[in-house]
Amino acid sequence: MKDQPVHLVVIGLGYVGLPVIAHAVRSGIHCTGLDTSHSIVHGLNSGRSHVDDISDSEVAELLGRGFSATSETSVLQTADVVLICVPTPLRKDREPDLSAVTAASKTVRDFLHPGMLVVLESTTYPGTTDGLVREILEESGLIAGDDFNLAFSPERIDPGNATYNLKNTPKVVGGYTAQCTDRAAHFYELFVDTVVRTRGTREAELAKLLENTYRHVNIALVNEMAIFCHELGIDLWDSIDAAATKPFGFSAFYPGPGVGGHCIPIDPNYLSHQVRSLGYPFKFVELAEEISQRMPNYVVQRVEKLLARRGVQLDGAKVLLLGLTYKPDISDQRETPARDLANLFTSAHAVVSGFDPNVSEFTVDHGLLRLEIDLWSALKACDVAVLLQAHSVFDLDEIAKFAPVVFDTRGRMRHDNVERL
Repeated sequence: MKDQPVHLVVIGLGYVGLPVIAHAVRSGIHCTGLDTSHSIVHGLNSGRSHVDDISDSEVAELLGRGFSATSETSVLQTADVVLICVPTPLRKDREPDLSAVTAASKTVRDFLHPGMLVVLESTTYPGTTDGLVREILEESGLIAGDDFNLAFSPERIDPGNATYNLKNTPKVVGGYTAQCTDRAAHFYELFVDTVVRTRGTREAELAKLLENTYRHVNIALVNEMAIFCHELGIDLWDSIDAAATKPFGFSAFYPGPGVGGHCIPIDPNYLSHQVRSLGYPFKFVELAEEISQRMPNYVVQRVEKLLARRGVQLDGAKVLLLGLTYKPDISDQRETPARDLANLFTSAHAVVSGFDPNVSEFTVDHGLLRLEIDLWSALKACDVAVLLQAHSVFDLDEIAKFAPVVFDTRGRMRHDNVERL
């Protein structure tokens, strides 16, 4: 593979698929993107990006290097390698939704040919690749490990991270057979610095879930500590900073208004789903999710008490939410706790508005949240500002200066009129 031209087709052109394409194309790989969304395909082919970490100029560069996007599945006829990078959300009952993986696998099945390498990158529970995906692909009459290669390689994209990207973040790869692992590893080595091989697909699938379950449980731990530390009059933020000075045996996690993004609120449920299928409760994950889901309500209660001490009722109060995305300095709103908070404040009859320079539209239960244009006027007019995301463009000193009172869920502000979570 290192010495021969490779035609790569990436199915799913979102936050996972597009960065893979960018690095692959820059390494000289002929790459085509396949997506069911005609608007995404048209936008990319017109030089417009819809992903935070890929700029319009970068899309133009990729197009100049031969990249193209399409919704025509026939492009798979000439593919040497196919990466499946489609969403794996939860259904309304919080159970895994693998409908996109199933649909993508069926599409590949219809064009599967001998020698093709198929890699699933979508996060899922162990057994999906060598079970669901393999079984669908083998409906073609070809056998995994003999006629074509099959592997799993979890995405590790961290939107907005200026230090680590696809190239310098170790890539975990596990194949259906040892030969499948070798083929997939050799492919990723074309554009990734370090490839980490696992014993098989299930070990690679579990590695991804382990990473995010670890984070989920530890964030829930400090969220619960934030609740009782407030009652005990302890500054948890100060305690975390002190504990973080230990050079071994401790990793700092910080409380917040809830967990967001596609990974932490979603991935542990995939592992919990599989554990429950064995007849066991996954108590750590279930408790962590319970605590995380409790945080938006807790924030509302704290804000209500903060206003009451100033003689202001939450009913009718003007609440300004600062930072609506799930992490700093990106536009991604997936699973952001800001949405739950906006709905809860509205249900309490507060007058809610938001400000976020990264967001042009924000949907809540009653429609669209009112977005402020002039931050300083909005701060002067509100009864309380709630810092949900500390974007780097926010001047926290100025926010404290103009707002009558601030509730800081990120522990970044230290001013007389600021109360921290």
